Amino acid sequence: MTGTARTNARRHVPHVSLNSDGNPHPVENVLAFFTLAAGLASFVLGLIVRNAPSAGAVTAIVATAAGLAAMAVGLYAQMVSATREQRVLIVAGIIAGFVGLALGLSHGGFTA
Repeated sequence: MTGTARTNARRHVPHVSLNSDGNPHPVENVLAFFTLAAGLASFVLGLIVRNAPSAGAVTAIVATAAGLAAMAVGLYAQMVSATREQRVLIVAGIIAGFVGLALGLSHGGFTA
């Protein structure tokens, strides 16, 4: 019967990839994932430093260093990125790294 919904229709599952232009970019992908991972780690550690009064100075130093690394690598990765998907991950990592860096610095940073 035409015009009726098919119950056994195949569902289309989108293919998730950072290489939307069809070309492989392994170095840029690694930089994007590193930026995101370091930024999120810095963000989480910064929140721990801010909210846990018993968090040691080492946590503040690691949050600051991870945030600085995320921002430095992220800014370079942003310049050499090739696709929009890479840029989205990079900017998210840079922002999270900045917040973690700021929280780490506000609680002693490298001098803790």
